[in-house]
Amino acid sequence: MFADWLRRLTAPRFQTRYLQQTDIPALLALEHAKWEPNQAATESMLRQRIAAYPTLCIGSFCLQSGKALASTFMRPVNPAIFTAPTRWDVTANLPAACELHSDTRALFGISLSSTNAAAADDLYRFFYPRALKAGWRDVYLGSPMPGFRRARECKPDLPAWEYVHSKKRGRSGEPLDPQLRYYFRKGFRQIVSIQENYFPHEPSLDFGVILHGVIPLSRPKRFWQGTPLPLIESLSSMLFRFIR
Repeated sequence: MFADWLRRLTAPRFQTRYLQQTDIPALLALEHAKWEPNQAATESMLRQRIAAYPTLCIGSFCLQSGKALASTFMRPVNPAIFTAPTRWDVTANLPAACELHSDTRALFGISLSSTNAAAADDLYRFFYPRALKAGWRDVYLGSPMPGFRRARECKPDLPAWEYVHSKKRGRSGEPLDPQLRYYFRKGFRQIVSIQENYFPHEPSLDFGVILHGVIPLSRPKRFWQGTPLPLIESLSSMLFRFIR
């Protein structure tokens, strides 16, 4: 009886895998649970992302209900675009990705949606071994800075750059903003640029921060491309420690 209880306690509660077109209804429910109507992806946007880059669209689903608990969408990107003013809708534009050279090793995280922290963590566990196998190296993303509006209420003339670079007291090197701190702990520690009118997000006053992270252990590209995926997957627990 104890063994059965322990087995149920430790059994996976969700499945993480590449997304399919049949997942659209569950993904739409997740989008509307997580985002405001003007922020959530539409059905056509989700279908386009999955069709364009099926191995860069990942989701975690509840094994019992089939409910989508977390999802992430990525696309190849030219990092040079982040040195100039840009917006999320421009950066996430899939047709622009088709114009890139095929040898790019950089990705842009279009979105990360989650209602379950453990399921979101499993997206990273699933993705990193496959990213090594595929030869990806750099990941860029645009993060909101949801504490900025409250900080401006206390200090109306607070510059965005000063807030973004503010550190949390008692935590060495960690950003003050909670969302930037979350990504910092996931390995996105380089601030590339601060973008005004980046994404409609009232707590961030519509600002966004472009962050950069490097896939752990990605430098020996040819080594990983010649290594069977099951062997790389067996190292996933070790790899995940590098990004926590």
